[in-house]
Amino acid sequence: MKEQGSLQGRVGIVTGGARGIGGAISRMLADDGAEVAVFGLPADRDRTETLRARLNGSASRVHFYEANVGEYEACRRAVAQVVADHGRIDFLVNNAGITADHTVRKMTVEEWQAVLQVNLTGPFFMIKAVLETMVEQKYGRIVNISSVVGESGNFGQANYAAAKAGLIGLTKTVALEMARNSITVNAVAPGFIETEMTKAMPTAAIESAIAQTPKQRLGQPEEVAHVVRFLIDDRAGYITGAVYNVNGGWYM
Repeated sequence: MKEQGSLQGRVGIVTGGARGIGGAISRMLADDGAEVAVFGLPADRDRTETLRARLNGSASRVHFYEANVGEYEACRRAVAQVVADHGRIDFLVNNAGITADHTVRKMTVEEWQAVLQVNLTGPFFMIKAVLETMVEQKYGRIVNISSVVGESGNFGQANYAAAKAGLIGLTKTVALEMARNSITVNAVAPGFIETEMTKAMPTAAIESAIAQTPKQRLGQPEEVAHVVRFLIDDRAGYITGAVYNVNGGWYM
């Protein structure tokens, strides 16, 4: 019998799961017994090995699969390989994302399309690729990593904010469609978290974000990962279509 609260025997996917918030999620789920398939681009293979090197006893439960989430056939093939390797897919965490920040006047059409393709169309592709397996199992947990700016908007991030807002709408719709199949679909909306993405921001922008955050600090990737872990648990089966804010009070 599976220990309550443990993820032993569970198998799932974390897109962009080699570093930052995704790396913290992969590490936490593997440490709790899950087999974690990290989906990423070729450069993420080495990052996954670096992640595995930091794990104590759970490195063998982290597996890399090359997949560009912006391409449906790549998603479908990688998902099929996970099923072939592990026999099932119990959870999906749509975490992969990119930015290309400019005001709308300066943003190129290519920058708009690239961010929407990865950050919104990518989660749709991944959900579509795993749903049949989850429906057959009559079990599944899907967690979409949105963003505080999907709720509040943000100067210079029209593409990113639109994608993350759209992801909330996607979350609620798939939650409605899949509830009868014992598949829950929820979103987590982080605020400004200390990752490589925020480190690339201008110092003044980071200082401004901290000043506007009631907690007066950046969040840590592990603080987001804990919420994802909770939503993946068997005991979270009555929660679906929800959006959990992890933003230090930046937006309420």
